[in-house]
Amino acid sequence: MAEAKKNVKKFTILHSNDMHGDFLAEVTAGEGKLIGGLALLSGYINKVRKEEENVLFVISGDMVQGSLIDFEYKGISTMEIMNYLAPDVVALGNHEFDYGLPHLLFLEKMANFPIVNANLYITHYNKRLMLPYLIIKKAGFDILFTGIVTEKVIDSIKQDKLISSFVTLEEASNEIGVISNAYKNDDIDLTIVLTHIGFDSDIALAKLIKPAWGVDLIIGGHSHTILKQPEHVNGIYIAQAGVGTDQIGRFDILVDDESNSIIDMKWQLIAIDSSIAEPDKELEKYINSFKEDVDRKYNTIICKFARKLTHPQREIETELGNLLSDAFAEISETDIMLTGAGSIRIKEMGPLVTLKDVMTCFPYDDTLSRHVISGSKVKKIFAHFMRQENRNGEGECYQVNKRVKAVYDDSKKSLVSLDFGGKPIENGQFYKICMQGYHFNNSQVYLNISNEELLESGKSKVISTSAQQVLLEYLRNHQNIDAKVEGRLIYMKRTNTC
Repeated sequence: MAEAKKNVKKFTILHSNDMHGDFLAEVTAGEGKLIGGLALLSGYINKVRKEEENVLFVISGDMVQGSLIDFEYKGISTMEIMNYLAPDVVALGNHEFDYGLPHLLFLEKMANFPIVNANLYITHYNKRLMLPYLIIKKAGFDILFTGIVTEKVIDSIKQDKLISSFVTLEEASNEIGVISNAYKNDDIDLTIVLTHIGFDSDIALAKLIKPAWGVDLIIGGHSHTILKQPEHVNGIYIAQAGVGTDQIGRFDILVDDESNSIIDMKWQLIAIDSSIAEPDKELEKYINSFKEDVDRKYNTIICKFARKLTHPQREIETELGNLLSDAFAEISETDIMLTGAGSIRIKEMGPLVTLKDVMTCFPYDDTLSRHVISGSKVKKIFAHFMRQENRNGEGECYQVNKRVKAVYDDSKKSLVSLDFGGKPIENGQFYKICMQGYHFNNSQVYLNISNEELLESGKSKVISTSAQQVLLEYLRNHQNIDAKVEGRLIYMKRTNTC
């Protein structure tokens, strides 16, 4: 990096996103080296704070959800551990809303760190839900932070009519403009937007931001993107740091106090392993206190699979996706089961399956509802969620049960065929279709069908108030299960499966 001048300061900005309660380190196969985990991450952050003079640590959403420890304590354990990490500022992600808005507000009160968001509003009072911006004074420089969320936050709290949002990219960029116009004065040396909208949307957002607003960095999350180097769009550097705690992003920048701009920048994606830092022993001990309680409760054996089953990515048909879909289809006595692929939170399970494994795999306790709709509407649903642009790491994808076979042609951008029980689905015939409550609540966006269309036959029924209980009972009563990828979802001439 260039030598610092008198009116120039060096800052180190460490950033994480989508940590998802990834508390525990793992051992690399064949190497015996620890990777990831919050104790190692904390050790690295502590090391950098000692080595560098002006260090900031920020998190771009989704601290919670994804681990059994987080689920068991409804995010309280995560917030206590985040307090130990002491980030300088944090933005909201969609999963911060998983335990409900009232619980989020409770977690926010627990936090010893500021949480910023500019585009969530209390509807009736036109007041922002969270702190809209924060100015951190460091080394005589003023750094302004604000935060923006994805549409999925609104999906998560759709039943809560108190909350609304300026959530399109255009509206979000305008909210950034409001913050910049109102609070960015001559003393603001650096402006950073913490987002949780996905990397592609970050690029689109950067193009909408006016240069006069002075935004220097967008540090994002949600799409779990791994980068070699930040994008540089419209004068704004854009970065994020994958998912979990196996890595952390690091900016080393020189900021000019006179021009209020970055004059030199170096960015790295740092692998968090035992070769670069010692685990933070105190935090390790604290995390283990939660782990021991959870292990005692959840280490009971539920069943045994014939072999290990996998769920490598949500955009394609998977073994675990097929298993869950078949289980839900059986209990709901449905023709077509749509299981949210993102509801399956692990990449593999088995052959021995404990209660801990099941709850980690499928942490969302939701309803299952069955509806009767025409074949033409079923085709419309599949054509919508199977489209290529939905399989981009940010879209809502689905797994289906064994009586369904769907073929989508990416080159033609159309659904080629859709069969049920070996016969083509007919437009005028009626079929039973089952889904989780979250997907029913957001059916228009995710499935291209309204709640009114799903309910219009008058034959809708809530099959279960707990999909978790359904899954557990199914597994307890089905030993040595085997599930294979069978061609239930086929993508012809696929160019991007994410």
